[in-house]
Amino acid sequence: MTNDVTAPTFVLDRRTALPALIGRHEDFLIVTGLAGTAKDIAALTNDGPHIYTMAGAMGAAVSMGLGLALAKPDKKVLVVTGDGELLMNVGALATIGVVNPPNFGIICVDNGHYGETGYQKSHTSLGVDLEKMAVGAGIKVTRTVEKEMEIAPAARILRETNNAYFIVLRVKPTDPPKFKRNFDPAACRVRFRMNLLGHP
Repeated sequence: MTNDVTAPTFVLDRRTALPALIGRHEDFLIVTGLAGTAKDIAALTNDGPHIYTMAGAMGAAVSMGLGLALAKPDKKVLVVTGDGELLMNVGALATIGVVNPPNFGIICVDNGHYGETGYQKSHTSLGVDLEKMAVGAGIKVTRTVEKEMEIAPAARILRETNNAYFIVLRVKPTDPPKFKRNFDPAACRVRFRMNLLGHP
């Protein structure tokens, strides 16, 4: 048996492509995955009070973001996570496909590697297509972004769609921005809750 899968393209720089895709970050409540995407978003927002960066709970970002979107239907909720983190709980996509909250979206920053543990190849380097998995899960709006010219059309999805959406942003396996984010989960929870509800 041979593997005839064409290798995906990883050419975009996460440090420029992700900010261009998100645009005005203050428009969203943002939940991140671990490590790389946590640094991406903390650096982009200067560790703002409208973000919650995960630490140690691999696979939990999508489920947490979904719960937040359902609890706060008047807010736009965005999960920004990595390919490795998402694969830990890929079944959550099926729930999103069924529930289809119109105020919820996922950006998967896919570098085809496990950046936290030494840049070993992840499944997406070996033929796993996360967008096809999202389509199979019933998510109505999906996109894979591999080239600069594809960023602007995908960015419009974040503000114009009335369905849950899933965007794969394929980037080179390079380090995220250098940023020392707050690693105190209790303080991050209080900060985020204060921003959301006005009280701890």
